[in-house]
Amino acid sequence: MNDVPQRRFNLREFKAISRAISTYEDLNILMRHMVEGIARTFKIKGASILLYDETEGQLFRVASCGLSDAYLKKGPLLLGEKDDAFVKGEPSFIFDMQHDPRIQYPDAARVEEIRSMFSFPIKSRNAVVGLLRIYHTEGIDLHPDDADSIAVMALHLGLVIEGSGLRNFLMTVSAAMANLPRRMRQGG
Repeated sequence: MNDVPQRRFNLREFKAISRAISTYEDLNILMRHMVEGIARTFKIKGASILLYDETEGQLFRVASCGLSDAYLKKGPLLLGEKDDAFVKGEPSFIFDMQHDPRIQYPDAARVEEIRSMFSFPIKSRNAVVGLLRIYHTEGIDLHPDDADSIAVMALHLGLVIEGSGLRNFLMTVSAAMANLPRRMRQGG
């Protein structure tokens, strides 16, 4: 018997999502389409993208699909030492969210009927800036190539987030420079 799960993510879908990641102008629409595509492709309960806010010391959900409003509003998502995907920068799997000590809100997972979660780090250079999480009512049985494909998409998303941040920074600097007196803009 073959114990390796069936591959669900084919090359055409991977290329389509990768192309979208590199060409979308609106980061919010990109992230929303990404979680919708992953949930649909893998026929799972839901998916979400969470970005880390250093000031608050917590993750903020910026896109989600398949999760109820009650689950999304369950409380702040604080990071702990046990969050392997964020701390170690490696994908991590939690088989039983309702009984795993790493889960902050096990009762919310029970009410939402979520059993398992796979977390993939979203990196910008070497720093983890967020997580791409997929949730399911049963154990998530991903083919190793599918897990690698999702991990690569999360890395691509990190590059887009970094590029978006740099663009915003440059626009802010340009606007500030435009407000300087002419003699100061020309370097003297």
